[in-house]
Amino acid sequence: MSTQVFVYGTLKRGCSNHREMADQAFVAEARTVPGFRLFDVGGYPGLVPWPEDTEGVEGEIWSVNDATLARLDAFEGVDEGLYERKPVPLQPPFAHQVVHGYRYPASVAGRREIGSRWVE
Repeated sequence: MSTQVFVYGTLKRGCSNHREMADQAFVAEARTVPGFRLFDVGGYPGLVPWPEDTEGVEGEIWSVNDATLARLDAFEGVDEGLYERKPVPLQPPFAHQVVHGYRYPASVAGRREIGSRWVE
């Protein structure tokens, strides 16, 4: 079975942790619906709901197998509460697909706002 995952930071092609996506299938570049922003949460980005946003966040959709999904959950610290894997609403043509992403659940007060695109 495969799951579609939206990545927006260090897991993207050409970025420092892309090796975690090894042997998985790139689907397409995509953007969230407006209402999300990226913040620097320690040398890597955190995706958070941001009602004032009008652009959405740029990223990539990947189709990953169950073993990779489990590895990504561990890498993203889901069990420790560092990130939460939840569906992320995307703009067309992906608006009606269920695509999961890693959202940052903690406060971003005092964190540097990155905007809509992470660049390493």
